Amino acid sequence: MPVHGTESDVLLTPAEVASLFRVDPKTVTRWAKAGKLSAIRTLGGHRRYREAEVLSLLDGSAEERTEQVG
Repeated sequence: MPVHGTESDVLLTPAEVASLFRVDPKTVTRWAKAGKLSAIRTLGGHRRYREAEVLSLLDGSAEERTEQVG
């Protein structure tokens, strides 16, 4: 279940992001460390990702796959 930061920011866990991209959650963490995705840290030190940024990245990766196929 998504965690709500402010009213407009929906935050996703690494597992939720990983399921959208069909990758392992550790891959999502590597993307954040590489700067491909920005992470927000909770008070407990866990990473959360903005849904809007994740969906934008997901749309971009879908376009790349289409270009590679076509």
